[in-house]
Amino acid sequence: MLHPAAGQALCIGLMSGTSLDGVDGVLIDFAAQPARVLASQGQPLPSRLCDELLALNASGPDELHRAAVAAHQLTRVYAEVVQALLASSGIPASAVRAIGAHGQTLRHHPPGAWLRGRRVDAQDPGFPPYTLQLNQPSLLAELSGIAVVADFRSRDIAAGGQGAPLVPAFHHEVFGQPGQSVAVVNIGGIANVTALTGDGRVLGLDTGPGNMLLDLWCARHTGARYDRGGAWGATGQVNHALLGRLLTEPYFALQGIKSTGRDLFHADWLERQLQGFEALAPADVQATLVELTARSIAQALRDLPWGETDLSELLVCGGGARNDALMAGLRRALAPCPVLTTAERGWPVDLVEAAAFAWLAWQTLQGKPGNLSAVTGAAGPRILGAIHPA
Repeated sequence: MLHPAAGQALCIGLMSGTSLDGVDGVLIDFAAQPARVLASQGQPLPSRLCDELLALNASGPDELHRAAVAAHQLTRVYAEVVQALLASSGIPASAVRAIGAHGQTLRHHPPGAWLRGRRVDAQDPGFPPYTLQLNQPSLLAELSGIAVVADFRSRDIAAGGQGAPLVPAFHHEVFGQPGQSVAVVNIGGIANVTALTGDGRVLGLDTGPGNMLLDLWCARHTGARYDRGGAWGATGQVNHALLGRLLTEPYFALQGIKSTGRDLFHADWLERQLQGFEALAPADVQATLVELTARSIAQALRDLPWGETDLSELLVCGGGARNDALMAGLRRALAPCPVLTTAERGWPVDLVEAAAFAWLAWQTLQGKPGNLSAVTGAAGPRILGAIHPA
């Protein structure tokens, strides 16, 4: 186990999420109270790499070679973001304790999920729980000269958990307010919510699709990778018959601990739901998908056991916080509860997840657990991640 030297509490967090919109990086000083952001950088993924990562979410030819090449290319983007962080902050690599590099999720098969017509079960040797993130942490350590902590999810899966979401523990650190019930929702490709209850409990789950289906549909019909500001979706009208069909997906009705990803919500899933609605204008489908994201988040929040303290505010981060139509949908669905962005509480919306993985790396270095079993369903607290020394 690597232990931080006295006075050195600088960590970098990197995040490339299921939206495939790029890599976010943040350099944080955890010795400061509260933790202080020293630098941040973002870099888009090359379009060919983005396309390959998306293709690798499904079975295809020569997967092992293609995945290895994509991991190498992705890791070099990570290294570029790290170098930009060091250059902009003026801090040498030798002063940084570790990089928390989550990697790019390609497959996420948590226990209890129904995938490919079968239930993921630890007792089924043919279809056991697993999660797979594409990454080359040893290469990143070599390129950066900084220790890398990676593979955060698999230990939680091994302990019977969902391996996700892992950010609620960090949300508790930075957004918890004693005596108040606050929710934090990250809207990336998948939306995940953290409930910080007034009596001190921390709950969390994946609510379902965030930007994933929105980006897919927008790219197909406009050529743009995402709907900037939600402007295109705002020109459409919600089709309530289609919305009703979308909401019949059994995942939305599952109660308690759960997580999901592209393994469930993908292009084929959407095509099946759209059967019989081929005459709808593409913008109307987009507006309906926006409403699906807003409604599924709102329903998940209502289903959580808040206790005696009502939800006082919802804080939104991730790319979805920049979608004005989606934010308006959340405000309608949750009225009169205030819906704000995390930027209004001091954390820019694009940095929260990257900061969470910097914090998880810091926890690992200190030999402290990074998961919350009440959130993931693991058998207990676990130290997450594997350390790749500099």
